[in-house]
Amino acid sequence: MVHTFSDQPSIIHSLIGELRCVRQQSDPMRFRTNLERMGELMAYEISKTLTYRAREVETPLGFAEVRDPEAGIILACILRAGLPFHQGMLRILDRASNAFVSAYRKHHKDGTFDIKVEYVSCPSLEGKTLILADPMLATGSSVVKSVEALLQFGQPESIHVAAVIAAREGLDYARRLLPDARFWIGAIDEELTAKAFIVPGLGDAGDLAYGSKLQE
Repeated sequence: MVHTFSDQPSIIHSLIGELRCVRQQSDPMRFRTNLERMGELMAYEISKTLTYRAREVETPLGFAEVRDPEAGIILACILRAGLPFHQGMLRILDRASNAFVSAYRKHHKDGTFDIKVEYVSCPSLEGKTLILADPMLATGSSVVKSVEALLQFGQPESIHVAAVIAAREGLDYARRLLPDARFWIGAIDEELTAKAFIVPGLGDAGDLAYGSKLQE
């Protein structure tokens, strides 16, 4: 199942516009803040699909019934671009445990690349709700390999993948390999270049948030 926010009227349209705008991308703090805000809004929408259990709390004047998520939540992100997006989600789902995956493109001289996963930190996923945050879903390979690496820590009750921008081709690929996952996408772009860049996309989210890096 895919939830596409650009199909609905909401402030998310404006946030995506700022993230895409090359004139505003010169301010990395604003870029990170907008990724955090996207995380907050998406986490709230994802929370509507969770199952809840009732409990009673004592107030100064009596007792009230409240509801909490039935399954524990694990928020995972792909380093480094996913950090501000993840932090926004954590502000809303503030009782969640956290997981981190180091996945990157290992480029070869012929222009091709493989996705390498070198580090995973994760609590038990058994029976939990797993939410993976990655701002850009290009080929889909990073998301698929990250989920596969995380599943070594147990079988979650449900899997959610959140991205700000997704390429149609990569989203279709990820859906085929992760048929039980729900995908939460800010906007879907139709073009993926031969070098696996999303067009129009927004550029390299990690570089825009934290500065450029040397390529191997």
